[in-house]
Order: sequence, then C-alpha cells, then structure tokens
Amino acid sequence: MGMQEGTIVRWLKAEGDSVDKGEDIVEVESAKVNEMVQSPAAGRIVRLVVAEGDTVPVQAILAELDPA
Repeated sequence: MGMQEGTIVRWLKAEGDSVDKGEDIVEVESAKVNEMVQSPAAGRIVRLVVAEGDTVPVQAILAELDPA
C-alpha cells in the first residue's frame, strides 16, 4: 500500500516564478517521509492551488503552470 495523501509543508516557488522541468517546487509530508515534488515542465507558476498546511490526495493538482 503506497502513499494515499500528503500535506504541503512549504512551497519553494511562488506565483510568478519561472521553473525548469524537474526543478523542486514544493515539499510534501506523508506518514513516513518528506518528499520534494518536481515541476513536470518548464514555465511560469501562474497559481498555487493548495496552501501550506493543506492535505491533498496523491495526484492532486498543486499548481497551475504556464508553459515556456
């Protein structure tokens, strides 16, 4: 049985920031470990969908990205 949900610990990037594909953008805590989530593509973060402290299911949309 894998991770079912995670809590947003801290955002490493803010709205308006540019990111590269594979760059760490947010730290997520699960029951067993803290993990970094990477950007799936290069671009600019348009909106952070979830806030620090929010608990979300795996595969939830965390941010909106405008591709570069």
